[in-house]
This record gives sequence, structure tokens and C-alpha cells, in this order.
Amino acid sequence: MSTLNFPAGRPYDLACLGRLAVDLYAEQFGAHLEDARSMAKYLGGSSGNLAFGVARLGLKSAMIARVGDEQMGRFLTQSLQAEGCDTSQIQIDPERLTALVLLGLKDRDTFPLLFVRENCADMAIDAALIDEGFIAKCRALAITGTHLSTPTTRAASTAALTFAAKHGVVRVLDIDYRPVLWGLTSRGAGENRYVADAHVTQQLQDMLPHFDLLVGTEEEFFIAGGVADDLIASLKAVRALSKATLVVKRGALGCCVIEGAIPARIEDATTYQGERVEVLNVLGAGDAFLSGLMATLLQGKDWAESTRVANACGAIVVSRHACSAAMPTPTELAHWFSGSRNPQVDADAQLAHLHRVSTARPQWSDLCVMAFDHRSQFYDLAREAGASDNKIPSLKKLLVQAAAQVEEARQMQGHTGVLVDGGDYGRDALASATGRGWWVGRPVELPGSRPLRFDGTRSIGSALIHWPTEQVVKCLVHYHPDDHYQLRLEQEQKVLELWEATRESGNELLLEIILPKAQTVAGQEDAAVLRAVKRFYNLGVKPEWWKLAPMSAAGWSSLEALVAERDPHCRGAVILGLNQPISHLVDSFRNATNPIVKGFMVGRSLWVAESLAWLRGDISDATFVAKVAANYTVLVDAWRNRRSMVRAVS
Repeated sequence: MSTLNFPAGRPYDLACLGRLAVDLYAEQFGAHLEDARSMAKYLGGSSGNLAFGVARLGLKSAMIARVGDEQMGRFLTQSLQAEGCDTSQIQIDPERLTALVLLGLKDRDTFPLLFVRENCADMAIDAALIDEGFIAKCRALAITGTHLSTPTTRAASTAALTFAAKHGVVRVLDIDYRPVLWGLTSRGAGENRYVADAHVTQQLQDMLPHFDLLVGTEEEFFIAGGVADDLIASLKAVRALSKATLVVKRGALGCCVIEGAIPARIEDATTYQGERVEVLNVLGAGDAFLSGLMATLLQGKDWAESTRVANACGAIVVSRHACSAAMPTPTELAHWFSGSRNPQVDADAQLAHLHRVSTARPQWSDLCVMAFDHRSQFYDLAREAGASDNKIPSLKKLLVQAAAQVEEARQMQGHTGVLVDGGDYGRDALASATGRGWWVGRPVELPGSRPLRFDGTRSIGSALIHWPTEQVVKCLVHYHPDDHYQLRLEQEQKVLELWEATRESGNELLLEIILPKAQTVAGQEDAAVLRAVKRFYNLGVKPEWWKLAPMSAAGWSSLEALVAERDPHCRGAVILGLNQPISHLVDSFRNATNPIVKGFMVGRSLWVAESLAWLRGDISDATFVAKVAANYTVLVDAWRNRRSMVRAVS
């Protein structure tokens, strides 16, 4: 067992004080940072990554830092909150900007970094605002070495350490040596990991006695000990100042844990083997290692188990394009240690899938969606009404108002959704719906296409890079498992192309299957749909959502069993409307009490007659909104009361 004595019965496992920044990662591998043309945005900073990673592994972490009063600061606090990390101790700076880091991936050994941290918010953390009462509620406190580099951050760190010592909180130092942040290199040399400097060594050594656990690479112990290129001598210098447990990270060699005297050779120290994997990006690997180490130690595990998890976390992150977002979940680690993973990490499709579906994401357990992503149908309505299709965008914005009206009236926050197209007809309505906290879906199929074609593009992947992540990709495919093999294979290839594109873009996928009328046999619809779903699973397609026509109770039960076998992390199924009368849909809800059915996505049944009247000028905007809202309310109430309807009938 570990000799670290973590207090029990406290609400926070780990508080992290230190760097919190926005990471902007170049998306072009093999390019100089100067040549990067696009970047992905993630939460970053060593302490931020640690707080994020520990929370992702299921423990209660807290962040003590400072961000700007602007969009990037809000992005960081919201990202931490979404992962379950406490942000009550993040200070908001009214004057300074949130720190940024620009990162490139030139090759497996070259990772240029540019720290944009001139007078940034997290280096202005106010020591007077460090809350002793909050520190006393924590089991451990981790501080980054960067926050010992200036008087301001050093004062905040000292205050936190003093409170931690007073209340028996285990104190951890991540040496985290970045010479550029100590002013020892040019600003463009952020990737430089080691520059010998007596002043830095002295600053670190003054603080070493205040820690119970010291974690660093060999180079970081060189700077802490002050003996360049002599690890044992440096460790002995550290030991002369501190009784702390020392954890020396040695990359693929694993790590060494030294709780007492320093051995004559590092090979004689207790060593825990690392993982050998193909490296994409070493950035963030140390933060992942420490996240796994601290999360496991805090669960009462011994060094063998804690370092095993830590080494696995580091190995997973070096194979991915990010720091915080690449951190694994407990579900991923279970797969990693299952004995069935692919030795080539980036080729492990199941690990990649688990990373998508087991990370924190909004929950949609009960979903009522108004669908008006239709394009050809609205055009036909306008022609029938003798109106210009230029009126359709305004009509769709009114439908957003109707959805909002019912959300408020029926207190449906967290249960409201819309399906809206992003073309000329729906663009404004889609923008209005996005960002409200609704479930928002957006179609990609060319209306009526069979074989499936994408609307407005031959390259769906290049189109999705412009979509907000919150928008779910909805694809309707007119498909039957008994289609002629050439048609079936062509459609399946399109769905596979879309599947891969959404895995890259990060958007969820809703796959809507409608059986062609010519091939629909009465009484066999459920069986055909289930065969279609199974076929797509056989192809490796695992959409987050299925959108299907109403089925019998037995049909939904069969779907539940199939999904549980093939993808237990699937969000579930929703019921489509097919322009059926509202009364018919209400009746169909009685069969949909199986937990696999998460809600409905209904369109024309709610608004066709009302849209025709509005386009003709027979009703006002307000009347149109009221009528559609009334129809929507009927379905919402029926969905919510479907179980009581079943009891009443029985």
C-alpha cells in the first residue's frame, strides 16, 4: 500500500492549483506550426488537465485557478463542469485574458509549442482569495511547478500549501518544468523541456519540504535536484530536502517509486513497467499519467495498481490528438485491461467507440422532437398555396417559436428537440434553435434519394467540419435488407462514409430507416426493420440514435435485445411520424413503453394543414404558432402519459 495518508470522509478528492489554459492544436500532422491552417480547441494547462482527467475517472476534483471574463474563460469552466469538476474556486479576472497555447505535431519527436501567456489570468491568481475552508474539505492538493515561478503565483501556492498542511491534506507537486515559462528561452521555444538554471533549482528547493509526493520526469528531477544529467545525484539532493515519495516518470520504461532512501542506481528503485505504443503526440501524456495515478491512489489502491492505471492513461493519450479530451474513462480502461484490445491503439475501433460514448455528454432520457427538416414537402406546400417559397424560412422560424412555447408551458427543459435543415429554407431557424440547450438534429440526405445521396455535397466529411458539435447528423435512408444487392451495397457504402465522417467530426449520428412501400409486407414490417438494424451493426455502424416507425411492443423488445448485444451505449430509438394522424401516433405510444424508446420525432402530422393555411394568408403568425403548439402539446402529453394509457386499457 501507499504510505500517503489521505484523509477520508471529505467531499473533494483532489484540488488542483495551477495552469489552466485553452489548447489550440494544429489539425495538420507533419506540418510546422507556421504552416498549420486549422486548429482544434481543447481545455489545457497541466493543472486543468489533471482536474479534468481525475474527474473523468470518477473522482471528485476541484480547480483552483483564474480565467478571463470572456469566452475562453467560460469555455474552460464549462468544460470542467461538464466533466463533473468543481469550479467554485476559479477566480474571474476582469482585466486579463485567459491563457492560450498553440501546439503543433511535426513528427513523433517534434511538438512545437507557443505559450500565449503574457500577463495572463491564471498567472494573476490572487492569494487572498484562496479559501482555507475549501482546502480543508479536500483529501489532496496538487500544485504545478509553474506556479512557483513568480511572486504572485508563489504566494497563492504557499497559502494553499499552508492551509493543506494545517488540515492534513496530502500535498502533491507536479514539477512540470517549462523553461520558457521561467523566462529561460525565447518565446518560440516552448517545446524545450530542460535548461539548467540555478535560480529555478533554488526556487523549487525552497518549496520541496512542503510536499508529500513529488512527480516528474528525469529532466524535471535534474532541475529540482540541481545536478544536470545525473539522476541519482539529483534525487539525493531532493531527498536531503524532502521526505516525500518520489515518482520518476521514464516514458516507455514506466516509472520508479521511491519512498525511502535513494538507491545507487535508478534500476534498483521499485519500477513499474510502462506500455509500448505507437506515439502520435506526447503532449499531455504526463498529465494523463498523473490523473491515473492520483485517481487510483485516492481509491486506496497500492502502487502496483496505481502505476498500472497511470501508465495505461499515458499510453492512451499519446496515441490521440489532444490532452484533456484524450483522457480515458473507466470504461476505456476496462477494455484496455480486458486482454481483447488491439495492440495498435489508434487501430482499436472498440476503444475509439468507447471513448466517444462513455465520456460526459448531455443526457436525453425522454425526448419530444418537432421535425421540420423537410424541404421538398415545404416547397410543394408553397406551390399548392400559390405562395413564393421565399416565405418558407419565416415559416420555419415560427415553428421554432411553437417549440419554445410548449417547452415553457410544459416545463420541458432538457426534453425539447427539433429537426431542422441547414439550407436556404431552414438556415435561420436552425441558428435560432442551436444553443438553447435543445436536442438539435440536421439532415444530410438528398430528399427522396434512393440510392442515398447527400444534399449539396459529394464529400460529407468536408461539410461536417463546419457544423457545431451539438447538431446531430440525421440521415434518412429508404432501405430494405432484401433490396437488390447492388442497390443495397451502394446505400450501405454511403452510410459507412457518413459513419466515418461523424466519428471524425464529433457529431452524433441518427440513422432513420424507412422501408420502401413497394417492398413492405403487411405484418412483417417490424421484422424487416430489425433485420436492417442488424445489418448496419454487422457493417460496424453504431449510430447514437435510431429513428424508426412505430412498432409493436414485441418489436421494441426485440430491438432492445439487439442493441444491448451490439452497442449497449446506444442512446436509443425515437418514433417517426410518417404524416400519420395525431390520434394514430397517440395510440402507437402505448406500445412504446420499452426503455429503448426515448421519445418521438414527428413533423408533418403537427404542421401540414396549419402551414398551408399560413402560406395562403388565411391565419396570422400568432394563430399559426398557437395551432402548431397545440398539436405538439397533444403529443407531448400523450408521450408523458403513455404508461398510464396502457394501464387504463388493460
